[in-house]
Amino acid sequence: MALRFTLRQLEYLVAVGESGSIILAAEKLHVSSPSISAAIGQLEDQLGLQIFVRHHAKGLSPSQAGRQILAQARKILAEAEAMNRLAGEISGNVRGHLALGCLLTFAQVVVPRLRREFEGRHPLVSVSQSELNQQEIIDSLRSGNLDVALTYDLEIPEDLIFVPLAKLPPYVLLPEGHEFAHQKAISVDQLHEHPMILLDLPLSADYFLSLFRAAGLRPKIAERTRDLAVVRSLVGNGYGYSIANVRPLNERAPDGQKLCFVPLAGPVRPMVMGLAMAKGIESLLTIRAFIAHCQETITNDSVPGINLHHAPVVRQF
Repeated sequence: MALRFTLRQLEYLVAVGESGSIILAAEKLHVSSPSISAAIGQLEDQLGLQIFVRHHAKGLSPSQAGRQILAQARKILAEAEAMNRLAGEISGNVRGHLALGCLLTFAQVVVPRLRREFEGRHPLVSVSQSELNQQEIIDSLRSGNLDVALTYDLEIPEDLIFVPLAKLPPYVLLPEGHEFAHQKAISVDQLHEHPMILLDLPLSADYFLSLFRAAGLRPKIAERTRDLAVVRSLVGNGYGYSIANVRPLNERAPDGQKLCFVPLAGPVRPMVMGLAMAKGIESLLTIRAFIAHCQETITNDSVPGINLHHAPVVRQF
């Protein structure tokens, strides 16, 4: 008897395997949990195998046979996507699926509009997005789980390529009543003895701390968090200052507290926002189209969702 299964069922299968949960897979794919549960059950019936072991209140894990099935399912989905892209290359149409990653720190303000405008220009492309830290982005590009990622030029390894788009200088985030809040610029010499709220993400934190190391200083870290929204709220409520390269259009903390953004003075290195990807993928038609779209949309003069009305960089000697 011939096996009958669909690519959609395999997509559900892989999503459950990666998340370990039907509920989480449903949230990721924006479908109902019963739909995914039914698809998994049908696949197990068709194959005559138990793909997942159900753990009461602890989700699912692949069985020994399931791990092999998952590996093959990933290969089939990759081949299907390759065929879809080949059809686009032959026909000259930008089409297929684009797995887009984005750095956590600016995903919420940049990606939705960037994605909507790209899909509007190329309706045969479906984009999925993932919000990750820098190390997760690098790992996902290497594994093939992402096609391309919008991120910073932070420790990009030699096996990936980086297409620069816009330079973003560092700002000091301060509560409205801080003594430095209305200065034209602030140096790390002025900051290092004040309490700092550190955005403690892999590789990103190294960049922020390097601004002090370059001046032979160590900041007084009062709080660490991996969530930029939490950073903004802590700063807004007077727990310290922070440093970030993204100045959003809405200059308030999530709880409504007013924030002040003051340029960091001195010979500080800006972050460069750009696109990271595996070598060779930039030759694909859909990737080329996305790169071109980003180069039009993200420049030193305009980034969606970000305030680029920079004050001049103040150098201190």
